[in-house]
Amino acid sequence: MTAEEFVKNFYLEKQYILNSCFDTQSEYRTLVSEKIEELNLNEIQTEKLKEIISALLTDTFYTILLGLDGSASIGDSQEAFKMYDEENHLISENGDLEGYAYEYFHGDSQ
Repeated sequence: MTAEEFVKNFYLEKQYILNSCFDTQSEYRTLVSEKIEELNLNEIQTEKLKEIISALLTDTFYTILLGLDGSASIGDSQEAFKMYDEENHLISENGDLEGYAYEYFHGDSQ
């Protein structure tokens, strides 16, 4: 897996979580989707809530990726990590994730 694929998978996971929050038809509904449905929001309110949750997830995933990259702190600690796949191939080291994270979470890849 490359650094870009790693970041893309985080982005896809963000999208999956966001969509599952608003899926009222699935038999595998989440607690979040049930709680949102209980609010009985109209279409405009539901869309606004979806935008808020999307922004929250974007900030969370982006910050985690930058934290792993050494570009942001995780809690009270800021350091770069090297990540390897299970076959011991280097996925990323200091600085490899930041550009891809920006592209996927704030740029044109959205």
